[in-house]
Amino acid sequence: MRAPAAMVLGLTLAQAKKFEAQDPSQFVLPFTGSVNGGNTFPGISLPFGMVKLGPDLYTGSDSYSGYQSNGNFTGFSLLHESGTGGAPKYGVVGQLPVVGSIDNPLNDQGIGRSKADDARLGYYKSSLSNGITVELGAAGKAGLFQYQFPDDTDGTNVIVDVSHVLPSFRGQGLGQNYLGGNISVSKTDGGVRYQGSGSYDNGWNRAPKWTVHFCGYFDQPTTFKTFLGEDSTGNKLADYSDASEQDSDARLGAVFTFDSKNVTSRVGVSFISPKQACENVDREIPAGTSRVTLENNVKTAWNNQVLSKVTTTDFSNTTRLQLLYSSLYHMSIIPSNKTGENPLWSSSEPYYDDIFTFWDTLRCTTSLLHILQPVVYEEFIRSLVDIWRHDGFLPDARSSFFNGATQGGSNADNVLADAYVKGVRGAVNWDDAFSAMVTDAETVPPNNNDPRDKTASTKEGRGALPDWKDRGYITTKYKRSVSRAIEYAGNDFGLYQVAKGLGKDEEAQKYLNRSRNWRNQWNPDLEALGFKGFLGPIDEDGNFKDQDPLSCGGCYWGDDYYEALPIEYSFNAHHDINKLVELSGGKDKFIARLEKFFEGGVSSGNSQFNHTLFNPGNEPSFTTPYLFNYVGRQDLSVKHSRYVADSYYAPTPSGLPGNSDAGAMESWLLWSIIGLYPMTGQTTFLIGSPWFKDLTIDLGGGNKLQINTEGGGSQSYYVQSLKVNGKSWDKAWVTWEDVFAKGGTLDFVLGSEPADWATGDAPPSPATES
Repeated sequence: MRAPAAMVLGLTLAQAKKFEAQDPSQFVLPFTGSVNGGNTFPGISLPFGMVKLGPDLYTGSDSYSGYQSNGNFTGFSLLHESGTGGAPKYGVVGQLPVVGSIDNPLNDQGIGRSKADDARLGYYKSSLSNGITVELGAAGKAGLFQYQFPDDTDGTNVIVDVSHVLPSFRGQGLGQNYLGGNISVSKTDGGVRYQGSGSYDNGWNRAPKWTVHFCGYFDQPTTFKTFLGEDSTGNKLADYSDASEQDSDARLGAVFTFDSKNVTSRVGVSFISPKQACENVDREIPAGTSRVTLENNVKTAWNNQVLSKVTTTDFSNTTRLQLLYSSLYHMSIIPSNKTGENPLWSSSEPYYDDIFTFWDTLRCTTSLLHILQPVVYEEFIRSLVDIWRHDGFLPDARSSFFNGATQGGSNADNVLADAYVKGVRGAVNWDDAFSAMVTDAETVPPNNNDPRDKTASTKEGRGALPDWKDRGYITTKYKRSVSRAIEYAGNDFGLYQVAKGLGKDEEAQKYLNRSRNWRNQWNPDLEALGFKGFLGPIDEDGNFKDQDPLSCGGCYWGDDYYEALPIEYSFNAHHDINKLVELSGGKDKFIARLEKFFEGGVSSGNSQFNHTLFNPGNEPSFTTPYLFNYVGRQDLSVKHSRYVADSYYAPTPSGLPGNSDAGAMESWLLWSIIGLYPMTGQTTFLIGSPWFKDLTIDLGGGNKLQINTEGGGSQSYYVQSLKVNGKSWDKAWVTWEDVFAKGGTLDFVLGSEPADWATGDAPPSPATES
């Protein structure tokens, strides 16, 4: 699980022994970011595992990951997502322990807490107000429920509700629906087995019908009753009987009653068949498997596959260690590896699902996934291309085997471009990958008539493509016109990068030219805070509309800007920075504009932070602290990125600045900890300031990046000098080849005051220079 002392790079014997004694899993706090809108999943999952076993709680507001810190338990279920928004997804294949007699299992069976839940990596425990304790364990495609009922109760029951889902209360038609299913029960030696299927639809990606199959065992003798009912007439129970099989589109399930006060249940799931669900549980959690064994297996998997990828000998600050390892944990829960569980097509390619969403993760998460999980990342890229082969479009988001919802551009294009320019090859068919990108760039997706935006598709592709191709900008005929324009430009730059690499010179030039069309959306007359020139809306007659750069209306699906202010989006031409600096009035004006952005103003209505224009809780602001590197002020990048990290992140349940967005927030913090920042679709990494005295990043294949600092401290984080691979460095950026392709070293000297060390060439601005 941990490297032998002789293999730990650059350590003394004493340091090596200290490293050996540390278990990084102890620094993982599963509840980090679980409340206050962070929506992280605190239950049990393997890295990228299909099963995510945890509680479902009802408070009258959306429980996106199932968990809330208050409310009543409505069940414990095997499928969840982490850090998502929009509306809940899954919360299926669940059960709920209940004491006493049960006259109608469709009545509200919600149960409160007697004390706060307890979680550590691989372990979850809930103490219910009815005296029951629930302890959970999980594997990749199966889960274990361990119940301790109070000694003084007369009835010990477990309700298995096939029709249970996580509800939504947002009123946008995004609530999940149970569509029908079946359940059958049979006796086994010493217990009982139940199996069946449930079908559901909807959730945050507006998915059509999908079906999950289940196979569960109880380890104690039991009597049971199956039930049928419907909730359209006030949860009236239609049938509650001893029948061992039920099949209906009405709500259904079974109630199991035990004499024992200690009951264990093992349950497998599959998207293929009940038979495969039984095979999954029998293989992963055979009869007699202890919960402690599962906990140790999960902890070992996380240590070996994820946490050991970033190590340090600097144990002086526990809070920073908790931030490091809790962030690594939460960015590696989804997407879900459902290889072998895709019911839609047969393929030799891997299959990854629960992609939420490239709009959120393309800036920080996917590039870090590549570095820390190169095997998983190549499989993920192959899966994206295979989705295009069979579904016709790349996903910007995907869940339950269905694309949607696309908030802005076709940002899978950027993800593919990033992988290509950084040398991901293996079994990826890059001719097919580029064809998939061309589909996004040239084919208008059918309109799915999403009530939030009926002007064009929100399912996949680029709904506003007609304007982009015909006019070179996007008019207000289409919703989110301005944010789409800047994203489409970045998407086209991704096509340029891959076309250039494949020797498709004509296509490369075409998409490079198109990537500059964001400039057509730049209104030089918009003014705010003493600065002129911002991205602005254009009406259908081709005229700029007046727009306050500090306001985006609702910042939502029907507005010109999605989840960010005009001033935020106006910093987002990351492939064409030199032109952006020019349009902003030159370097000095650009620096002043950036400084004002962090100084203060009117913040987005979507943000809980109202004292700066920079919004740490939404991704269009992510890169902005590091843009000072382009204009000779690396010290200001360090100042502002460090302030954001210190002010808005903590290893606590409320310790995220907003929705985790499937680990996007955590990956931004991890780059800050490392001291670099990626420019997606380019080989450039902007230099920040590392947090630890040393970090070793395992790049796979025996390659490592070793990062060392000298003179660092809580108030001593400005870079004084840097050596890259042993050579003095005067640039505020490095490339993939410098430190990641085969590994390398970064040796920082840090101090308490800024130093003018980065006097070399500015980072490249490829769409300006080409």
